[in-house]
Amino acid sequence: MSEVSADQVESAVFERLRASREAARGLAIANGNLRNAVLESIAAGIEASTERIIAANALDLEAGERANIGAGLLDRLRLDAPRIAALARAVREIAVLPDPLGQTVRGSTLPNGIKLDQVRVPFGVIGAIYEARPNVTIDIAALAIKSGNAIALRGGTAAENSNRVLVQVLRDGVAANGLNPDAIASVDDFGRAGANALMAARGLVDVLIPRGSASLIQAVLNTAKVPVIETGAGVVHIFLDESARLDWAIDIVHNAKVQRPSVCNAVDTVLVHRAAAERVLPGVLDALTRSGVRLLADERTRELYPAAELATEETWGTEHMTLTLGVKIVDDIDEALAHIRAHSTGHTESIITEDVRTSERFLAEVDSAVVMVNASTRFTDGGEFGFGAEVGISTQKLHARGPMGLSELTSTKWIVRGAGQARN
Repeated sequence: MSEVSADQVESAVFERLRASREAARGLAIANGNLRNAVLESIAAGIEASTERIIAANALDLEAGERANIGAGLLDRLRLDAPRIAALARAVREIAVLPDPLGQTVRGSTLPNGIKLDQVRVPFGVIGAIYEARPNVTIDIAALAIKSGNAIALRGGTAAENSNRVLVQVLRDGVAANGLNPDAIASVDDFGRAGANALMAARGLVDVLIPRGSASLIQAVLNTAKVPVIETGAGVVHIFLDESARLDWAIDIVHNAKVQRPSVCNAVDTVLVHRAAAERVLPGVLDALTRSGVRLLADERTRELYPAAELATEETWGTEHMTLTLGVKIVDDIDEALAHIRAHSTGHTESIITEDVRTSERFLAEVDSAVVMVNASTRFTDGGEFGFGAEVGISTQKLHARGPMGLSELTSTKWIVRGAGQARN
């Protein structure tokens, strides 16, 4: 696209988005059974295209390795047969969820007899900007279709081959059921200029959702002229309180760090009450070390566990996305809460404790999208919460917060039914 001007790209993208806006009207009025049939066609298309998807993904993985994008992004980029099968299952799981459209949020009848109902409706056209995550192409498109929205995708250069195949599978699934395939659009062929045009498409894109690194999200927030739902990077904490059970501490911290370290709900920093440190830290850190976790610790932790490397101030604000973990001993819950306030991105925090008053204080004072007691942070996930696939984890406080499922992809409108009433 180097020979094409930014204005020409913007004009071409806007034309594509106008087509999506037209297609969105068909989805919005389609009944739930038809939208579910589209999702079943997409799931079947994913399964039938497994070899083609793997071949395209191999090209992206090779390019990613050459570009040295890092182990975390390579893991997110990878689509093997089990992951592709999981994508198809996720689409079918979304299909069987209750239809959000037309649901009554609240309603009443006025003294003059006018009946009011606030009901869920689609946004219209949702934009998504993300990087090296081809699974998001399917997840967000399936959620958009189920909620009656068109979707405009910018999946990034790292996954361009994978996404090209997946977008075609999506469009084929829509067309196979008599609906306009322009409900699924991609601007990847326009490169970065396409992303800029998508962010500028006020009046054509109703809401834009960035999903990826902190730098990508910040760039979208700083640039976009369309409304944005912020999905934040996760600097995630677990606090091992004075009363933390050793077996719970070992299992939960290990799961939160090791099960899938490249995702946003993996733990980045473990804080340990000084009164529990000698009792719980060796067992917790031994289990992590056996699994290849690199430990970056404060001086007090290193006195107990010399094998850990010395942390820096940068450690506490880093979303590691690898088998790297910050560990710090704190004097009490006050210091733990202060550390979380200073370094959290508002994603997920968990406390391991058997003290009910301490747990309730933690729940009340930690201001994150998800706050847990005695559970792994890996549970912050739309699928685990029963939403089917998720769009992302919202760390903002407007409209949507935490895992975003179907209801977060709807707006509302008021339905007013009268019988000849006129206002005095």
